[in-house]
Amino acid sequence: MRSLLLSSLVAASLMLGGCGLRPLYANGSKGAVATVLADVDVAPIEGHSGWLVRNALRDRLEAAQGGHGAGKRLRLDVRLEDSITGFGVRADDAVTRERRTLRARYQLVDAASGEVVLDATAFSDAGIDVVGSEYATIAAESSALERLASAVADQIVTRLAVFANRGGAAAEQATPAPATNP
Repeated sequence: MRSLLLSSLVAASLMLGGCGLRPLYANGSKGAVATVLADVDVAPIEGHSGWLVRNALRDRLEAAQGGHGAGKRLRLDVRLEDSITGFGVRADDAVTRERRTLRARYQLVDAASGEVVLDATAFSDAGIDVVGSEYATIAAESSALERLASAVADQIVTRLAVFANRGGAAAEQATPAPATNP
C-alpha cells in the first residue's frame, strides 16, 4: 500500500512539472518576489487598527525578505475602514452578537515617480458574542481586531507577492537585468 502511494505521488509530481507551475518564492532572496518585497516601505496608517496592520505588514515583509531589507523604492499606502455592526437582537432590543469588519484599500506606489503600480483591496470579518460583562465584550472586540489585522496583512503581502511573481511593473523595476558579456 505504501509503495503504491509513493509511486502515485512521484507520478503526480512528474505530471505537474510540465504544467508551468512554479513556487511563488522561487530563487529565495534573489528571486523577483523577495526583491520586490525588500523594496516596500509601509507608510504610517491612522488609528489603533492602522498601527496593528502596519506592524503585521512590516513583520511579514521582513520575514518574506529573509531579513535583507534594501533601498525602499516602493511605498505601500493603506487606508482602513473598521466597523462594528450589531445583530442578533433580543426581545428587549439588546444586541447579542456583533460583526467586526476591517477593510483595507492599499496602493503600491513607485516612490520616485509617484505612479501607482498596484491598487487593490483586502478585508476580513469576525463574529463577536456580546455578553453581560462589558469588559469581556470589549476584550472580545479587541481580540477580534488583532486577528483581523493579521488576516488583512496576510492578504496584502500575498497579493504583493503574486503581483511581483507575475512580473508586475514593480518586479520589472526591481529585478536587475542580466549581465551581458561584450
